[in-house]
Amino acid sequence: MSDWLKWVLLGLLSIVLGGLALGNVALASMAIATMTGALFLVAGVFQLAAGFSVSGAGPKAFALLLGLVLAFLGWSFLANPLEGMISLTMLIAFLLALSGITRIVFSLQMRGTGLFGLMLLSGLVPLLFAIYIWMNFDMATMTLLGVLLGIELVFNGIGLLMIGFFVKRLKTRL
Repeated sequence: MSDWLKWVLLGLLSIVLGGLALGNVALASMAIATMTGALFLVAGVFQLAAGFSVSGAGPKAFALLLGLVLAFLGWSFLANPLEGMISLTMLIAFLLALSGITRIVFSLQMRGTGLFGLMLLSGLVPLLFAIYIWMNFDMATMTLLGVLLGIELVFNGIGLLMIGFFVKRLKTRL
């Protein structure tokens, strides 16, 4: 199988999976919370194992405590995926708001330049999106993670398709 075809098939697979995620955003959101829990749990176990090899009482205690926190978070997400979805949705809303506010502050320092308007817009959009999430938190909790995953998979698939066609075009020119 040629290299370009592998990229195209991977792109098509990503688009199909993105469509499936967008078709059932609640299930995709639950899967994300579960996967996050599994990753936190694995990271916690590895951190605990690494913590036993650290020398010095302070660093060892910090490493072991971090491992316990990660393992607890993982267990919590796996035992209560809905609460994990709530936590992740709150985190996304908080990060969007923080990002928006930061960009707005930077835009104020760009007043008088041609960049002010675009920078202000780049701050207002995530801030307004965060406000929308907070105002519709019940719905957002069940759908946001799945929608974001689906959109990412679709656009990832489009990018992979473009890489595949680019590789094909390069090979035909050589």
